Amino acid sequence: MRFFHLSDLHIGKQLHYYNLKEEQQAVLLQIVRRVEEYRPDAVLICGDIFDRAVPSGDSYTVFDRFLQELSDITPSIPVMIIAGNHDNARRLNYASSFLEKQQIYLSVSPPTQSEEHLRKVVLQDQYGEVDFYFLPFIKPGYVRHLFADGEVTDYESAVREILNREDIDYSRRNVLLSHQFYTNKGQAPERCDSEQAVISVGGLEDVDVSVIEQFDYVALGHIHGGQTVKLPHIRYCGTPLKYSVSEERHKKSITMVTLGPKGAEALIETIPLAPTREVRKERGTLREVIGRADEDNRHDFVSVILTDEKEPYHPREQLEEVYDYILEVRIDNTRTRNRMKEQPSGEISMRPMELFQSFYQEMQGQPMSLEEELLLERILDEGKGDAG
Repeated sequence: MRFFHLSDLHIGKQLHYYNLKEEQQAVLLQIVRRVEEYRPDAVLICGDIFDRAVPSGDSYTVFDRFLQELSDITPSIPVMIIAGNHDNARRLNYASSFLEKQQIYLSVSPPTQSEEHLRKVVLQDQYGEVDFYFLPFIKPGYVRHLFADGEVTDYESAVREILNREDIDYSRRNVLLSHQFYTNKGQAPERCDSEQAVISVGGLEDVDVSVIEQFDYVALGHIHGGQTVKLPHIRYCGTPLKYSVSEERHKKSITMVTLGPKGAEALIETIPLAPTREVRKERGTLREVIGRADEDNRHDFVSVILTDEKEPYHPREQLEEVYDYILEVRIDNTRTRNRMKEQPSGEISMRPMELFQSFYQEMQGQPMSLEEELLLERILDEGKGDAG
């Protein structure tokens, strides 16, 4: 049994205000081409299909085209999809009964009634049947009412009790699709800046991996960097695209899993995905950074850190003459480092004027002019008058 493991498409996501529709369409087409090439028995998509709970019309169009291209492949290949924390269950579930006729299976929420159970799809190969269990993103409050008082108190107990009530036959080959934050005895997986929404306070969202170890493969979504959790068969496949500068060194890919007979270790391989343009950092003086631009890298998404001791004149404008997609321009020199040291630890209170000045410096790589400061002060004063 061979299947593709994907997750966290985040269709509709922007990168520092740049629309990624073109990049997402291109990488989804690559995935379709790899499906045509490798002919897996199934395609698993483990949550966060969309970046927002209310996707744009363009986002629906991109996803619809992706599903259409997958369903056009003959003979047909089952597609299994669960909802993530970014997805709106009702919106994602739209037309699910029609999609099922095309072997596109959706599960958008955990059981909420006593008679309901996790969705299960059974496929067969030369070694027998494989049971695929769908566990969309779950919060304790979603399922607490199904159990006795005190049984579900946190995310881990919610996942554990929902799986226990399925009475899974672990003598069979079982695959779980899940979108949660799994840890190994408190050791968290490596995270990225693009996962701000998944970082919880005090480990409240943690689910220990011991809850799911008995499955033959666990296809995870939620974390944006491809990695395993404790065991090779429990894996986050990562996003198909880089969604933050912190992912600069990631090698994005499709995870391809081959299950043999029961008891045999799953064969896990990765198929590289090539982005339309890279996401990367440039660090150095303005002259150095401009000098490194060439036809191969000038079209990338670039985050720039300038180290000039004497801050250059309008650096962003100069950089935009050679780089097409500037994400941010920051200054890192003696003055900015000293300013950071001078800031008191703990909560820092800044006036609105200071916040705007800081934001402007961050985005433009230079301080506001006197004329701009006077204009901003007038706008803020007018705002105070309106508020009064």
